Amino acid sequence: MKKLGVAVIGTGFWGKNHARVYKELANTNLVAICDVNAERAKAIADQFGVKAYTNSTRMLKNKEVEAVSVCTWSTMLAKEAHKALHAGKHVLVEKPMATNTKQAETLLKTAEDSGLHLTVGFLMRFIPGLQHIREAVESKKIGERVSATAKRVSEWPERIGDVGVVKDTAIHDIDVMRFISNEDPISVYAKMGSMKHRKFEDYAQIMLTYEGGKSAFIESNWLTPYKTRTLTVTGSDAIMRLDYITQELWVESKKETVQPRLPFQEPLKLELQHFAECVLDKKKPVVTGVDGLKALQIAIAAQKSSAKNAAVKLK
Repeated sequence: MKKLGVAVIGTGFWGKNHARVYKELANTNLVAICDVNAERAKAIADQFGVKAYTNSTRMLKNKEVEAVSVCTWSTMLAKEAHKALHAGKHVLVEKPMATNTKQAETLLKTAEDSGLHLTVGFLMRFIPGLQHIREAVESKKIGERVSATAKRVSEWPERIGDVGVVKDTAIHDIDVMRFISNEDPISVYAKMGSMKHRKFEDYAQIMLTYEGGKSAFIESNWLTPYKTRTLTVTGSDAIMRLDYITQELWVESKKETVQPRLPFQEPLKLELQHFAECVLDKKKPVVTGVDGLKALQIAIAAQKSSAKNAAVKLK
């Protein structure tokens, strides 16, 4: 089996998981890791038996590296992803992909012009239960989709430092709503604020509206004393509920409540395996750079809506 030579830029809270999974996968060969913190870079590199770098430009000159995961702080994602694409590497960039839409559009153009893969870290799409919901919505097994509600709340995460809850966590559910509906919302209305964090919002309620009157609701915060990650999709014939943490799925109809037996799988492992397969086999990824751009556009519109206290129309 041909293996894809990969590296990870940024090995903090989430990047070290990328390094671990790449080391475990059969179709990837972890070549190197890069982190501005020299002590951490050495520790992670020693753990996985690879070369450590503190300078990504230098690492990207390594010809064994064919693709990279960019897992830096959110405000550095676009810069590092652009450097990697410019160096001829395929890129998986973590959400929110970029600070603004102009940066995201530049990444898309660079990848397209260079014939390189660019995908974004929306790993929720790889959870079997969510794929089951998407199929049920598409085939109308639950009747007509009426609405969807996502709840993603927890205590303050120590790793966060440069973005608020909308671009860090709610953006996952923004992408989920696009994924299960297979359509883009036409407007967004949001309320958000800060109770404990002075610089960024730490709670948000977001409402997305669609053609024909359908809607989606997203609640996200860093204030709740325990972690909850759920999705409820209401159809005219049935309701589907998914717990992202346990990956348990329930389907409730007028006659019965059933719980499909779906295997628990690590979403990150499925995501990175898929990324490697797409590069090796020249396939289109489940999550494209355009998906990342659209989710970012909606997240920014939600922030504008809250600031204006008015709905914002989406192009």
